[in-house]
Amino acid sequence: MIQVPAAEFSRNFGRYKEAAQREPVAVTSHGRTSGYFLSAAEFEEYRRLKARATRVFHVSELPQETVDAIAAARMDPMHDHLDRLLDEDAAP
Repeated sequence: MIQVPAAEFSRNFGRYKEAAQREPVAVTSHGRTSGYFLSAAEFEEYRRLKARATRVFHVSELPQETVDAIAAARMDPMHDHLDRLLDEDAAP
């Protein structure tokens, strides 16, 4: 990945616009990355992957009514045979 200071990026935008078609360009400021310049295809891939990402919550982040609903949830009796499989595995 190319790393370039922000001032250099600004002065030579055309060069880095072309470079971003091959690989992301990290733009730095005071030695720290402040952003990335990507091709349109790379950005669309990022958006597609981000849209598919699953958000995970810690129980402390959930409203109490959601926690209560999860605690009260029961499986359909048609799945009772799966519970028996777990009981068999737990037996020594």
